Amino acid sequence: MPRILSQYVSFVEAVNYRLGRVAMYGIFVMVGVLLWSSISKTFFLPSLWTLETAQFAMVAYYILGGPYSIQLGSNVRMDLFYSPWSDRKKAWVDTFTVFFLIFYLGVLLYGGVESTQYAVQYWERSYSSWRPYMWPIKVVMCIGIFMMLLQATCELIKDIATIRGVKL
Repeated sequence: MPRILSQYVSFVEAVNYRLGRVAMYGIFVMVGVLLWSSISKTFFLPSLWTLETAQFAMVAYYILGGPYSIQLGSNVRMDLFYSPWSDRKKAWVDTFTVFFLIFYLGVLLYGGVESTQYAVQYWERSYSSWRPYMWPIKVVMCIGIFMMLLQATCELIKDIATIRGVKL
């Protein structure tokens, strides 16, 4: 494989690895917010911000952790059929199916960017009583989808290398 592709894969995977490791701690943010929600509902007045903050933390957690999950190969597959195959056959199937993922992520990113532009331009707020601005979570979603798209292209490059018998 050309050196530039190898460097691209190394760079994207390094960024996604670090981003995924940081995103892992988002679960603690969400648990802390939900714990505060329970405490405040029991002992104080209920907080308006806890439900949406927990939802935003969960979105950031799985959107930013998705590329890391793909990188580690911990995504969901039909292992009943997939696991007995040779590495080369797996690479052929993955090469075919990754195009569907890339198309889906491209459409998702397009919609996400459009929605983020709208949220920034019109200072969009949630319809809840807390009414937080929507642009921060939409920016996080766009970053996560973009990084997932880059990771999907890395997986395609690695699969093509496997098919060609090249170690990447």
